Amino acid sequence: MLAGLAGGIIFIGAIWLSEWTFFLLFGALTVLGLLEFYRLLSVNNMAPNKPIGVLLGIGLFLLVFLDQKGLLPGNALYVLPPVLMLAFVAELFRKKQYPFVNLGLTVLGVFYVAMPFALFSIIGFQNRNYTWQPILGTMFLIWSADSGAYFAGKSMGKNKLFERISPGKTWEGWAGGTLLAIGVAWLLAQYMTDLSFFHWVGIALIVSVFGVLGDLAESLMKRSLGVKDSGSLIPGHGGILDRFDSLLMVVPFIVAFLKIF
Repeated sequence: MLAGLAGGIIFIGAIWLSEWTFFLLFGALTVLGLLEFYRLLSVNNMAPNKPIGVLLGIGLFLLVFLDQKGLLPGNALYVLPPVLMLAFVAELFRKKQYPFVNLGLTVLGVFYVAMPFALFSIIGFQNRNYTWQPILGTMFLIWSADSGAYFAGKSMGKNKLFERISPGKTWEGWAGGTLLAIGVAWLLAQYMTDLSFFHWVGIALIVSVFGVLGDLAESLMKRSLGVKDSGSLIPGHGGILDRFDSLLMVVPFIVAFLKIF
C-alpha cells in the first residue's frame, strides 16, 4: 500500500515538474519495460537480443523527445529505419538457435514497449512547449476506467467480456469504466484547459475501448507463457507491463486522434 502510494506521488510529480523529469521517468520505464519483456520471452531456446533491443528502444524514445523539444534538425528521424536494420546485422554474429524468431521478438519489444512510451512525448508537447495536462489527464482517465470497471464488475458483473483470456472481466464492468471515464473527462475539461471537452471525451472513449484491449493483449501473452505477473518490480502490483498495459495500447490511438482532430 505504502509502496503504491509513494510510487504514485513520484509518478505524478515527475510528470508535473518539468519535461526533463518526465524524460527521466519514462526513459527509465522504457528500459525497465523492455528488460521485463525480453526476460518473459527468453524461454524455449528463444533469445531476443536484449542489448540491441534496449539501445533501439531508448534511442527511439530519445529521438522523439528531442524532436518534440525542437532540438533536432528536421531530417534527424530518418536515421531510425537504418538503425532498426542493425538488429538484423547483430543476429548474424550471435550464433543462436531460431535467429529470425529472436529478431522478431527483439523488434516486437521496441514496437510494443518503447514506441508507445516514445509517442507519449508527442501528447505532452504543443508547439515545442511541454504541458503536463494532457499526459496527467490521460493517466487519470486510464485509472478511472480501471477503477470504474473494477467496482462495477464486482457489484453487477454477470456477462463475460472475454472469458477465454480474462474470466474476471465483464461487459457491466466495461460499461461502468466507460461511464466513469466520461465523467472524469468532463471534470478534466473544466480544469485542464489545454485540451477541449471534445478532445477529453475522445481520449476517454479511446481509453475505454483500447485500454481493455491492451489489458487483454498482455493477459494473452502471460497466459501463453504460463506466468501470473510480468514481473515483481512493484511490490504487490506486478511488473511494468502489468501496470502500463492499457497505456501501451491507447497512446498510439490518442496521438492519431489528437493529430487528426
